[in-house]
Amino acid sequence: MKFQLMTDGGADIPKRLVDALEIVIVPLYLHFKEEQYKSGVTIDLPTFYKKIEETKELPRSSAPSPNDFYEAYKQIDPTKPIIMLSLSKGLSSTYENAVTAKNMLLEEEPEREIEVINTKTASCGQALLLHEALQKIKEDYSFESLVHHLHERTEQTTTLFVLKTLENLVLGGRLDKVKGTIAKTLNIKLLMKASEEGTIEVSEKVRGDKKSIRRFVEQIGEYTKNVEDKVIMMTHCNAEERAKKVLAEITNKYAFKDALLTETGPLISTYGGEGALVISFFKDK
Repeated sequence: MKFQLMTDGGADIPKRLVDALEIVIVPLYLHFKEEQYKSGVTIDLPTFYKKIEETKELPRSSAPSPNDFYEAYKQIDPTKPIIMLSLSKGLSSTYENAVTAKNMLLEEEPEREIEVINTKTASCGQALLLHEALQKIKEDYSFESLVHHLHERTEQTTTLFVLKTLENLVLGGRLDKVKGTIAKTLNIKLLMKASEEGTIEVSEKVRGDKKSIRRFVEQIGEYTKNVEDKVIMMTHCNAEERAKKVLAEITNKYAFKDALLTETGPLISTYGGEGALVISFFKDK
């Protein structure tokens, strides 16, 4: 490939796409008490879930350091332009660290071309933008055209979530325990979305799992009417059968050109909790 695509451990990328991309992934860190792991490198998903079960605690996450990015950039052939699609700036310092590393390397090797893009999304949203980059590279886009196109596509990326349980929000201190108990008693499910600034916000509270899934699917049509030339990505949190069923509902209702499914990595699983589903697609302009 004439450009090097890169991302970080916030991205959840379907295997079919990983195989086609020749991508470099800079992992984030997960901290269980005194132990530190590189997400997806020194800890896999079965171990991750086992540790949560054992400790009854969620890990803390931290961004790759500027030096992690610097070392990753340094490995790439200096004549090959780099496009780094970063986890949302609204969720992590990953983007700032990737930019700092870019500036460090450009001081030493000013002839290099490196673009760091704040995707304003995470998980399958980053994967969707990587998929788009791959298509445009195949169409022989120049570096400048591709960068411009990806910045435009970032503004069109819609990322929606539905949570099956609020336990991880309570465990992680993002939801008051009392509110969490009330929500559980009332069987309240949260529909969430990536905001325009790239933070995560609650869009709706729905009673019951079936209703929440129905709204989750309905929402797609509120963002896009023209899906025939679009791709939808879905990630699931340790819930493959649930995900396949919901993705089948989506593709029956909306004629997307392609649909890709994968599991959320440890980082997104920490926030989503078991059964969470995430989808990303491009909204209409």
